[in-house]
Amino acid sequence: MNNVTVIGAGLAGCEAAWTLANMGIQVRLYDMKPEKFTPAHKYNGLCELVCSNSLKAERPDSAAGLLKLEMRRLGSITMPVADETRVPAGGALAVSRQDFSDKVTEKILAHPNIEFVSSEITEIPDGYVIIATGPLTSDALSDSIKSLIGEDYLYFHDAAAPIVTRDSLDMSKVFEASRYDKGEADYLNCPMNKEEYLAFYNELINAETAPLHEFEKSGSDNYKVYEGCMPIEALARRGEDTMRFGPLKPVGLTDPNTGRRPYAVVQLRKENVEGTMFNLVGFQANLKFGEQKRVFSMIPGLAEAEFMRYGVMHRNTYLNSPMLLDKHFCLKNDPRIYFAGQMTGVEGYTESAASGIYVAMSLGRKLLNLPEITLPVETMIGALSNYVETGSPSGFQPMGANMGILPELPERIKNKQLKYQVLSERAMNALEKALTETEEA
Repeated sequence: MNNVTVIGAGLAGCEAAWTLANMGIQVRLYDMKPEKFTPAHKYNGLCELVCSNSLKAERPDSAAGLLKLEMRRLGSITMPVADETRVPAGGALAVSRQDFSDKVTEKILAHPNIEFVSSEITEIPDGYVIIATGPLTSDALSDSIKSLIGEDYLYFHDAAAPIVTRDSLDMSKVFEASRYDKGEADYLNCPMNKEEYLAFYNELINAETAPLHEFEKSGSDNYKVYEGCMPIEALARRGEDTMRFGPLKPVGLTDPNTGRRPYAVVQLRKENVEGTMFNLVGFQANLKFGEQKRVFSMIPGLAEAEFMRYGVMHRNTYLNSPMLLDKHFCLKNDPRIYFAGQMTGVEGYTESAASGIYVAMSLGRKLLNLPEITLPVETMIGALSNYVETGSPSGFQPMGANMGILPELPERIKNKQLKYQVLSERAMNALEKALTETEEA
């Protein structure tokens, strides 16, 4: 029987090992704990939850809830364990960290097809490999990955701008144009007059920032959080007009509503090829999410904006996946190597775990000479893998589960809750159809 090496026993690695093992494939699962710890990890057990004990919402009409439904249908190890170790958290699925880790560890160690090895991997081994070492991959393994894919395709910080849905924007205040009318009108532009700009500026420089983790404040030069990328609030604090000479510069743009150049302009750029999501150019931020919603909603046209992701600034090792990986998270130039988890550009606990399941399903079926399975883009896992494969390689940023990455419905539904319910039902129907057709092939 074929053997697979899985490197990293976090959520993605454990899900990958569990899925492969349940397919009858022998797995050797490596993790450097407890021999060695990253700056963020403290507990000996597998699947340690570092930043939060919440796995987000459970409602099936939410992106996080839909993702959980799909994971349960695909045989997840972490979802049943989360049910067993849950703690009260309103509508969210939150767990006792230690109990969650202990139970996953117990199940992994008891599986006859999984051999767990506590040892740091510094070189990519021979044979089929799934690399799921997460956002704090060791320097040695990072160097090995860089030598395989090239230095320019591995990033060590996550400086992401907020993303909003196009259909939530007030297009009466927003206009489409590129600077100096060069090329296609690729940007949405939110013009500000002086009064609007100054009000926005004053709220921005006084907004509450999010605290950094200790491991994000130090380290080698590669891991400086703000290297080469300034948070918008830090830029604003350098002076009242700094943003107007940077990401909010109005030169080359004319507001069709006034016929004049605006005082300042916030530009939005397409985040996906369908043009359903746009990111706020230059708005990487280290503000608390509630503050981002409050302050960024002051931008003309964004008063009712639906944020699919907020800006973040933190340490994160990840790949320029659109240049490197296919839809199954397989390395294009070496089909024996797969990646899973946050390294691929999926952002979040459940997103990482879900990618581990999908990667293992894909590799396992290849090893067993079974028909390939591709999860439809109507599913949340399929949409995430599609984003990883087709995102913009020139500015690729990690993405969490959100309804904005799913294909639009044929009919417009104004009620957001009803829309999300329909999207969720469509996703589960598409998943069942894909699984049935694959098994019958």
